[in-house]
Amino acid sequence: MAKPYGDDLRQKFLSAYDQGDISLRKLAALFHVSLGWAKKVSAARNRGGRAERVPYRPGRKPRAGAQAQQQVKAWFVQQPDLTLAEVQAKLLSQAGVSLSLPQVWHLLKKLKLRLKKSRSTPPSAIPRPTARSAKSL
Repeated sequence: MAKPYGDDLRQKFLSAYDQGDISLRKLAALFHVSLGWAKKVSAARNRGGRAERVPYRPGRKPRAGAQAQQQVKAWFVQQPDLTLAEVQAKLLSQAGVSLSLPQVWHLLKKLKLRLKKSRSTPPSAIPRPTARSAKSL
């Protein structure tokens, strides 16, 4: 697969185009790039105002921004025994971010936060199995 042109070529190309003496077609031939690339670069700068390429980030984009992630960290500092449902509700009410429970779980995993059991939680009602499957009285 071909590598993208560097930012230095983009900046040189756009600065030559800004001087206004020459058309995109002639500049593309002068810089040995395609006319399509020249149009794409000039249009991207007109839209975003940046001459540099936008870095490529494969995969899903996080729905919880950096500010929401900092809030989640602060919540766990204050109250380390939050449940997934509580984090989900706080994210929706305070940060305005709607996440499903698996997304909250992955967010906590990404932030390297663990869910901790509260000592005040009552023990499970399921009895432990006895040795040799003997019935207990």
